[in-house]
Amino acid sequence: MTALQATALALVALGGTGVVITREPLRQAMVAGVFGILLAVLFFLFQAPDVALSQIGVGSVALPLMILLALSRIHTDEDGDG
Repeated sequence: MTALQATALALVALGGTGVVITREPLRQAMVAGVFGILLAVLFFLFQAPDVALSQIGVGSVALPLMILLALSRIHTDEDGDG
């Protein structure tokens, strides 16, 4: 294991902890997006570029977007607009 891989593993561990610790849903969605990017970098460093590309699409873009859309829908329903 190289020093770069070990650093990426440590960053992923910190990022996962950050997602769990964050309590506000909007911030948690943003932290989850950053966590997805960190995972993609980790997969790339461990010689899995196809998995890294999938992780960028799903973990860094689609998942945070779905969370933000759900939060906006909940916020709209609470206001009585929908």
